Amino acid sequence: MIRRPALAFIFALVVVDVIAMGIVIPVLPKLVEAFEGGDTARAAEVYGVFGTAWALMQFVFMPVLGALSDRFGRRPVILLSCFGLGLDYFLMALAPNLAWLFVGRVVSGITAASFATAFAYLADVTPPEKRAAAFGMVGAGFGLGFTLGPALGGMLGGIDPRLPFWVAGALACANAAYGYFVLPESLPREKRAAFAWKRANPLGSLKLLASHPELLGLASALFLMQLAHVVFPAITVLYMGYRYGWGEMAVGLVLAGVGICSMIVQGGLIRPAVKRLGERLALGLGLACGAAGMAIYGLAATGWVFLAGIPVMALWGLAGPSVQAIMSRHVGSSEQGQLQGACSSLQAISGLVGPGLFTQAFAFAIAGGTGTPSGLPFLVASGMLAAAGAIAWRATANRAPSAAAP
Repeated sequence: MIRRPALAFIFALVVVDVIAMGIVIPVLPKLVEAFEGGDTARAAEVYGVFGTAWALMQFVFMPVLGALSDRFGRRPVILLSCFGLGLDYFLMALAPNLAWLFVGRVVSGITAASFATAFAYLADVTPPEKRAAAFGMVGAGFGLGFTLGPALGGMLGGIDPRLPFWVAGALACANAAYGYFVLPESLPREKRAAFAWKRANPLGSLKLLASHPELLGLASALFLMQLAHVVFPAITVLYMGYRYGWGEMAVGLVLAGVGICSMIVQGGLIRPAVKRLGERLALGLGLACGAAGMAIYGLAATGWVFLAGIPVMALWGLAGPSVQAIMSRHVGSSEQGQLQGACSSLQAISGLVGPGLFTQAFAFAIAGGTGTPSGLPFLVASGMLAAAGAIAWRATANRAPSAAAP
């Protein structure tokens, strides 16, 4: 039976944390660009290094936190990560140079590794047949956070480029305090697993994904999905400014629109879509729409065409909860943290590869005389999602479509 108060707590925690993360999105690339004297191509390359370092920390620490949560419970891991994230934003608010800002991103990669534990929390309190809807609800929390965060960050950045970092830090610390008083533990002591470095090892944790053929295929598709998603934090802000001339305020509002559409899909469409189509068809439809949306972004000659692609791209949100729900069925309760840690390790690997791939592709595309469209990174991401759809469809070919219980 679903423990609704616990779901509400996780939803609120995710929303506030994502708002804090979203606040800095419109200003961080611009801050890097300012430190580089306004050189957009050079800023893209440096920002790619920042993204790679952030992802490396995620890769190392996500499975560690997942294994720790299997041993000591989800609650302490989530709360300590929230508090650490707040302190890190304060550090970045004070950064006088790129080196200091880089250190802040490294620490942020460590402290932001708790989202895997939040998803493990959901698996603890939700029966298998309702997990897609629960994951979709938290996905809506991400959408709400990224709706409010970038819009607020754009407005605050227009006042002072450092102000969003101060506000983000305050929100993250307030989130930790809120969770301390209201968040119950979800994993009973009798269901906890002993901590072992082979489970916490970033590479060792991935062995779980090879324990079942369907799980391995879905993990491969998930990796491509996560890799394609890196295009957004890697180059979207710089791309919007370069191609359409949008400033911080406009970028913040556009990202807010993206968040609203994502929230509608993940909060309102996941449950009926999975109920009607089953998890497999919902996964395939989501990936097809994601590939189409990326193609629109990459080929959009005007800002209005780019905006028209947002609702198409939002339907990609059907894929994530569906693939997570299918994968969670293949492991027991004492392995949910390890599974989410392993999936997050895949995300971290994609974060290691993606920033360099997409920022270098963008820098190459906008270099004088290449003749390459500046939307090249989005076209590459579109191809990745198309491949992910083919892999996922094949991996689940022998599995009867499942639907969420009414």
